[in-house]
Amino acid sequence: MKTEELIRITEEIKPACLETMEMAKARQESLAKPPGSLGGLEDISVRIAGMTGKLINSVDKSCVAVFCADNGVCAEGVASAPQSVTMAQTVNFTRRLTGVGALAESFGSELLIVDMGVKDRIPESLYDEVPLRDTHKIINRRIRPETGETDNIAKGPAMTEAEALKALEAGIEMADAIAEAGYEIMGIGEMGIGNTSTSAALLSAITGCDAEDTVGRGGGVNDAGFARKKEIVNRASEALRKRGGINGPEEMIEALAQMGGFDICAMTGAYLGAARNRMPVVIDGYISVVAALAAYIICPDARDYMIASHKSFERGYAMAVDMLELKPFMALDMRLGEGSGCPVAFKIIKGACDVMANMATFEEAAIDDGYLEEIRGEDRFRK
Repeated sequence: MKTEELIRITEEIKPACLETMEMAKARQESLAKPPGSLGGLEDISVRIAGMTGKLINSVDKSCVAVFCADNGVCAEGVASAPQSVTMAQTVNFTRRLTGVGALAESFGSELLIVDMGVKDRIPESLYDEVPLRDTHKIINRRIRPETGETDNIAKGPAMTEAEALKALEAGIEMADAIAEAGYEIMGIGEMGIGNTSTSAALLSAITGCDAEDTVGRGGGVNDAGFARKKEIVNRASEALRKRGGINGPEEMIEALAQMGGFDICAMTGAYLGAARNRMPVVIDGYISVVAALAAYIICPDARDYMIASHKSFERGYAMAVDMLELKPFMALDMRLGEGSGCPVAFKIIKGACDVMANMATFEEAAIDDGYLEEIRGEDRFRK
């Protein structure tokens, strides 16, 4: 893929349908309840209507795309876990033994597991080339088939721009596969030791903020590793921070190549692919929200299809989600990643859509709603 082709793909992304959203708001007003009394659930149902262009929606069939990759910056001692964990957990996704795996099993979601560049070799018997043919297999889209991981951002760019574009293309491909398989909603997760460092560097480049505002402890790195992590993020993002931010697709691709992981690049592509398919897509935690922000910078209309699930414990999350002007609806102090917030969020979103579909209107419930006229004219609950 070339930059021009990516831009052409983003031109196919259309904003949410405002007419359908107005219809959804009107239906919410007609349901047998005080106006606004279901709070965020009402907002979710209205947004989903705008995404799909349909007033009544089902999100029964859900899938989390989990992009797995290692990062060369781990050589700098910025992570609490060894890189071997990336491979072990990528394999464990196939067995549903991880956090997102257990939650997906519990809530009836599927996983699409993608190897974008795991350093340690995964057994060939676990690979499949066709997405979703067997959801207990791993899709091989390794950008560097031999070495797997990116280069060390402490010493130079993580990858070439051609590699970043190839990873973006893989993410778009996975979103297309999820849509074509009939899933109604998707989530974006990841696995990659060191990827809170690459995410923080990318967020610093986007915002111009230094590491004090973007770097957290990830999986629990010690004080020495934490200090080193901030030093590397500042150094890696310095040149782009001095520009005062990232504008447009070309600069975003440059930033992804400089500091992103193969996982983050693919996640960015998956958000774009979901938007092109008019599919709701759920953001998980820190790495997921930084990739969402990158997709937004490449194509602002892609944000219309994003739903923020939980407020991540990781530093920098709030900054990224605020820039997207999205509001997470769960506060559980989660910081696992993997896409673990997505299966939980899917059920809340399903509830929001089911209320829109199944709750009686005042007319159907034989209730005279005249008593609500005064309430409708004044929002007393937000004062």
